[in-house]
Parts: sequence; C-alpha cells; structure tokens
Amino acid sequence: MPGIGGVPGTAAPAARPVGADGAGGVSGAAGFGGALGGSGASGAAGASGASGASGGAGASGGAGATAGAGAGAPSSAGAGAGAVPEPGSAAGAGARTGSAPASRTASEPDELQILRRVLRMAPRHAVLALTDGSDAERAAEAVRVGAQDYLFRDELDGRLLMRAIRYAVERKRADLAQRQLTETRLRAQENARLERGLLPRPLLEGSDLRFAARYRPGRSRALLGGDFYDTVRTPDGVVHAMIGDVCGHGPDEAALGVELRIAWRALTFAGLCGEALLSTLQKVLENERASEEIFATLCTVDIAADGRSAGIYLAGHPSPLFAGEVAEGEPVPRLLPEDGSGPALGLLPQARWPRRQVLLGRSWSLMMYTDGLIEGRVDEGRAEEPGAGEGRAPSRERLGQQGMLDIVARRLADGARGEDLLDATMDEVRGLNGGELTDDVAVLLLERGR
Repeated sequence: MPGIGGVPGTAAPAARPVGADGAGGVSGAAGFGGALGGSGASGAAGASGASGASGGAGASGGAGATAGAGAGAPSSAGAGAGAVPEPGSAAGAGARTGSAPASRTASEPDELQILRRVLRMAPRHAVLALTDGSDAERAAEAVRVGAQDYLFRDELDGRLLMRAIRYAVERKRADLAQRQLTETRLRAQENARLERGLLPRPLLEGSDLRFAARYRPGRSRALLGGDFYDTVRTPDGVVHAMIGDVCGHGPDEAALGVELRIAWRALTFAGLCGEALLSTLQKVLENERASEEIFATLCTVDIAADGRSAGIYLAGHPSPLFAGEVAEGEPVPRLLPEDGSGPALGLLPQARWPRRQVLLGRSWSLMMYTDGLIEGRVDEGRAEEPGAGEGRAPSRERLGQQGMLDIVARRLADGARGEDLLDATMDEVRGLNGGELTDDVAVLLLERGR
C-alpha cells in the first residue's frame, strides 16, 4: 500500500486498545502519518487514554500515546501502550521509513484530508501532528483542522515529545468535557422549554373563583412529574377542576400525565363529564401506557355556575380538603367524605365512579392535592423533645391527611389565603420532612368570596 505523500511504504494495521480509557473519556491512540509540507517523512502522534508510552513518552493522568515516526524522527516516538502495531509495520497510519521527495507533486494526496479522516474515525482521540520545520503554516492548519498540537521533526527529542503528548491529551480531555457540558446545558434548556410549555394554564375567564397551584416533580432537574392538574370554565358557566397522579416518577409517567390532562381538557370542552369522561380517560390510559401495571388516580370537581355547590368524582384519589363559611371565627378545614369512591383508572375494565354532591356555600376554599403532599416524613425536621436521649432513633412517621389538616388549619387561622396559603403549607411540609419531598407533589386551590 502506498504511504502518504505518494512514496511506497508499509501501512500500519488498525490500532488495538490495550488499556482502559483515561480520565475524561479520551480513548486509545490513533496514529497519523505523512509529510505536512516540506521534505522528509512526517508522522503524527495520537494521544491515548491508555497507560504509558514506550521510550519514556508517558502522559499525565495515566495517558499514553502512539506516535507515527518518519525518517529521522527520534526513537522515543515509538508505539505506546495505547495501540499495538503488527511486527514489521510502522507505528502510525501511513508512516514510512524512506525519504520523501523534496517537493510535493500533483499526484500527492492532501495530508490535511487524511487528517480529517483520522479525526472522523477516532473523534475521542487526541492527535499530535509531526511536520517539517519548513512548513509552519501547514502545521498550524493541522491544528485548525482538529489536531491538538504539532511538533517540528527536526526539533524533536524525548522530553519535548513527552510534554507535547501530555498537553495534547489534557487539551482533548478539556475539549470533550466542555462539549459535554455545553450539550447537557442545551438539552436541559430544551427540556425545560418543552416541559414549561406542557404545564397547564387555567381557563377561568368570567368566573369569580380565585385559582392557585403549586407543582414539584420528584425527579431531579425536572419540571414535570407523573402528577397533573387542570382547571377550565365551560360556556355554561360551570368550572371543572381535576388533579391526578400516574404511578411512578420517570419521564414516561410524566408524558402519560400530560396526555391524560390534555385529553381531560378536550373531553370537558366536548361536553363529557362524570362517568362518561372517566371511562374515556381510562381508555386513553389503557392505550397509551407502557405496561398493564400502570394506573392513575384522579379527582374531578364540577362547580356549579353560581359557585354554591359541586359534584365530586374520586378514582382512587385522596379526598379534597374543604373549608366553608362559619358564623364566627375562622373556617376549620375538613376532608370531604371518601366513601363510595371508585377505583383508580386502569385497574378494572368496567369500573364505576359514583358522584357525590357537596354544598359549598357563599364563601369557601377547596384544596385538591396528590399523595406526595401527605406521604412526607415528619420526624426529620422535628426538634428533639426535652429530656430525650441523644441518638434516639427517628419514628419514621408520615405526615398523613390529619397532619396536613393541622397545618392548613394553623395557616388559615394566621390569615393566609391563596398563594400565601399554599407556600406556607409547602414550606412547613418540607421542613417537617427535613428537605425536599421525594415524590411528585401537586396542589390546587380554588377559593370564593373571601
């Protein structure tokens, strides 16, 4: 096989990795040979993430190199541990042992094109170009194409080669780390824009109800979880609100939650409500879920146009919290009854969900929530009782619905309403838990007349 530059030579076989990749993900070595302009044979050194290089050309951090050695190159530029050449072959792609012609001919291949091919074949390798000192511009062009550094063959010695290899490996590692960081940042920004666009926007124009909501996914660095909620007002003046929870915490569950929310909004505007709406949502779930074990809980509320009554459907979901008007003092929150609720969506093919009618009154607050709010712990943030011994094991007690009722009752007594009520409740729940809650949390609050 003719060598690079048109002079017959022996082509090196493909490099075979020997050691593990170095830190930062720089892989095994790739040799690059050929004269980058000028007379004399030139090779190239592909810096590796494997261990040590022969001839003392080891690289820092456990990185080695494979160097393509042309005629007259120092013997230290031998094959490193990153690749093993076959016996009798040159160490480097297309490196040759004969002398090169004094000038390039029209039939000579473009060495930079060959360099580009090497970079495409081994994008994670560090590449060091060796060239003749009479063509510095071609050497600089090799760096612009993608090589990490270049060396002049007639100035090369073992110490210089070792330092250049170390520099090339570390620069490649830094480049890869920066590229990965940029890609991760761009992907996170795209995901954030997508998820933010999928969050619901309540449609309550013309209603005298006040709306507030809080949402915290359990997944790290995510904006969406398996919980979902929505609120719309139909042309007949009825306000429809819902909140639900898909079992699980991953991106697939988040996507299914978005599908169910959008389907609920479309079906509600199409005139469906009650059992007809829930059974249709169950069909959507059954066709879109990845496994038959996936189910979703749901609570829907239809508030009459005058705001004084509502119909509630529960599909395996916790009952809403209600605080109505009282003759004297502050309202005391209570849980609406859960008896007669139906199963979660996706559990039974022919399920039924009975409707419960609730009188709301003139002024009231209705809080709907997912179980992530009540399943947090209450021992992590609790101050140790006086006289308790040090090292006492935590009780691992959960907050529960009664604990949530107590928190909301205190906040209502302090005069908190709307956004302030939700913020204060969420802050206290997280404080009792000793930090962020691990499950998805969604809370929706509707208020009237206060």
